[in-house]
Amino acid sequence: MSLLERVRQAGNDVPPDGAAGIEPGFDRLREQVQLLVSVDEVAALQAENPERARNEVRSACRRVFGRMEWSRLSAERRRYLESELIDAIFGFGPLEALLADDAVTEIMVNGPKKVFFERDGRLCRSAQEFADDGQLRALIDRVLGPLGRRIDESSPMVNARLPQGHRVHAIIPPLALDGPVLTIRKFTKQVMTLEDMVAKGSFDQAMMWFLTWAVRARKSVAVSGGTGSGKTTLLNALSCVIPPEERIITIEDSAELRFLEHPHVVRLEARPRNAEGCGEVTIRDLVTNALRMRPDRIVVGECRGAEALDMLQAMNTGHDGSLTTLHANSPEESIARLTTLVRYGADLPVDVIEANIASAIDVVVQTARSLDGSRRVSEVVAFSYDREKRHCAVEHLFERGEGDRRGHWFSAPSWVAGLASRGSATEKEVEAWMRACCLAA
Repeated sequence: MSLLERVRQAGNDVPPDGAAGIEPGFDRLREQVQLLVSVDEVAALQAENPERARNEVRSACRRVFGRMEWSRLSAERRRYLESELIDAIFGFGPLEALLADDAVTEIMVNGPKKVFFERDGRLCRSAQEFADDGQLRALIDRVLGPLGRRIDESSPMVNARLPQGHRVHAIIPPLALDGPVLTIRKFTKQVMTLEDMVAKGSFDQAMMWFLTWAVRARKSVAVSGGTGSGKTTLLNALSCVIPPEERIITIEDSAELRFLEHPHVVRLEARPRNAEGCGEVTIRDLVTNALRMRPDRIVVGECRGAEALDMLQAMNTGHDGSLTTLHANSPEESIARLTTLVRYGADLPVDVIEANIASAIDVVVQTARSLDGSRRVSEVVAFSYDREKRHCAVEHLFERGEGDRRGHWFSAPSWVAGLASRGSATEKEVEAWMRACCLAA
């Protein structure tokens, strides 16, 4: 799309400039700038040198503001209009301020006039809105264009990832009845650590030490929970305590995990099929190939398909200490979820699958989202296989209900007693942890 078309799409619902008693505004600036700038030159510069392209538009704005009709506008108002035009042409238009706000974690556009966002776990409606379907659709095209993706009536849904890591989903008519729908999941630049999660009240110090020991002792951990419960955040925090001498391979549908300090990380991302229906690379393909890349740890962003079979096989054949997430409302449901996913890849008996689950996964950490929007670790369980009943049994280690500040430990897994012998913790640290959790030493 040319710069001229983008400028035309970037209109606001304001009275026509030039009317009696109305000072010139965005529409007037847009019209006058498009008469001054070379559309072809700026469009070419945008691909080669985005900052220079912006400077061309800023220079045109300054020339426009030098005219008599703009003299009654304050300098602050001029800067605002210039910034608004830059955002409309090159940026995200009405969404620019929300994207710049680090406290906003998700942006939801339900058609041009309904823009919502999530801040601190709560949904809010934004005062910003798009002029019409055309402006919103132009933004979607502008986001997808540099990513090599497209959306049209023949392919009206698309998932993509922005260069800064944000996850984007768009769906347009005829599937979306009220206009184009755009959802952006934001990811902060700063990685949240286990200590940060303690400070936010997601869990206490005792839980932090337990999770740290589980990772250092190379226990395979699955983080289970519903949408928006903080699974990926916790998975990333767990990944940060993996020793620096180990080689990590991450596998994700859309790259969200971040490692800012670990020296040896290989990041892999699945690829959807293109418009011609070719070129798809699934998570299962990547898991299979990761096994040949000499991994010390495999971190799968989320098991949601047949790759669950390969993940369990990897955990059971020497790749212990692996980490993953699952969509499930409880640890018990995660067993059924994994069993279903494994059967996508192989028609195995249920008891065989559950036996593999019990031997592969050492700890399941359940996350939950409270009514006030806060996230917490609600349960920790261990799996074992009951050979008489031929099913995967669940041992509850920890529970924390809604409104409970600390939660309650019921027991410690057997491997905690051996932490000192493995060098993962000292005997005094383990004893102090047992006392803090009110467990018998």
